Amino acid sequence: MNVEVTPLPGIGVRKEFPLSGSRRRLGVIDRKDGTIDLLIGKIGNPDAADQIPMTGPEAATLANLLGAPQLVAQLEDEHRDLEGLSTRQFSVREGSPYANRVLGDTQMRTRTTSSIVAVMRAGHAIPSPGPEFILTSGDVLVVVGTPEGLAAAGRILTEG
Repeated sequence: MNVEVTPLPGIGVRKEFPLSGSRRRLGVIDRKDGTIDLLIGKIGNPDAADQIPMTGPEAATLANLLGAPQLVAQLEDEHRDLEGLSTRQFSVREGSPYANRVLGDTQMRTRTTSSIVAVMRAGHAIPSPGPEFILTSGDVLVVVGTPEGLAAAGRILTEG
């Protein structure tokens, strides 16, 4: 897929691409001040796009929402023939007992036999995070295990 990148002098960079099967395009303006605008418009008329301003944390959350399901789907496809093994994603919510703590504090593998195989942060996958990795609110954890282990993992992240 081709992404059109347009420098916006003094503002930042506009990045957009056409949506398949539609006359619409989707993109962002990545501003020099660190803010991001989500763009939704029609092909051929860049000035008529709807702009939705987003804060950095909002943009990171949207990126996680878009990136984590793709990673989970890929892992599920790879584990399709392994009976009893599932993949789920869990968000580290504001107020989680593990927000701003190292991953090792969860003792996830020991307590659930499930493994955290990746963390999605700001739209980027961080594969195989070690026990020293610091979790933050908004992170999306990609966890592989049995259905029972995954249920326990969800409880640990919300209740401790």
